[in-house]
Amino acid sequence: MEDATEADFAAGMGGPGPEDFANGAAALASGLVREAQALAQTAAALRSAVAVVPGDPSGGPLSDVRRQRAALQAAGEAALRAALLLEASEILGGEGTAEAWAERIATAARRAGLLPASLAAPLRAASLSLDTDDGAARIAATVLAQQLAGLLRG
Repeated sequence: MEDATEADFAAGMGGPGPEDFANGAAALASGLVREAQALAQTAAALRSAVAVVPGDPSGGPLSDVRRQRAALQAAGEAALRAALLLEASEILGGEGTAEAWAERIATAARRAGLLPASLAAPLRAASLSLDTDDGAARIAATVLAQQLAGLLRG
């Protein structure tokens, strides 16, 4: 009996299976979209903060040019990262392995002028905010996020 149980575990029984990993990748992609939405909202708020209010003789809340430049730069960075997270979400929606996905995500990051390792934190954050009650998919998404983060840092 003990040998049969060990054989079941060796065959993958008890852990997330291929379907769970597919569901986990989809859940992780959805989490990346939410992370991108938060960054896009931040970019919009920063752009709004530097907008000159008509009729305001002081030039608005950020009348200092240096502050405006810093806010606009931060808004641009947030928008760029949001777009990159959306691209990563699309990549996870296709077929592939963690290694192939990480390579495609790293290529997209480099093309955008960012370090691939900078996407490790948003990937982990996306895995923590999954919108599913499927426990196996949650585990698979967390494992996938950990693998991707490790590959992107590597």
